[in-house]
Amino acid sequence: MIGFESDEAILHKLRARLRRMTDEELIKFGKDVRKLAENPFQRQLEEARAEWKRRRKKRSEHSS
Repeated sequence: MIGFESDEAILHKLRARLRRMTDEELIKFGKDVRKLAENPFQRQLEEARAEWKRRRKKRSEHSS
């Protein structure tokens, strides 16, 4: 028989695990999870927007 845990049970276990971590372990865990959760396309989109803004600013400086 295969058992599945509810989201609430999984969250409860995660919270218990986080409470047992040292500060250093908690910081490392947070950084590791952030890397896993990061959407690589979001970073590319942000860079494209920054480039667009840079170009528009450059154009407005030249047209003044």
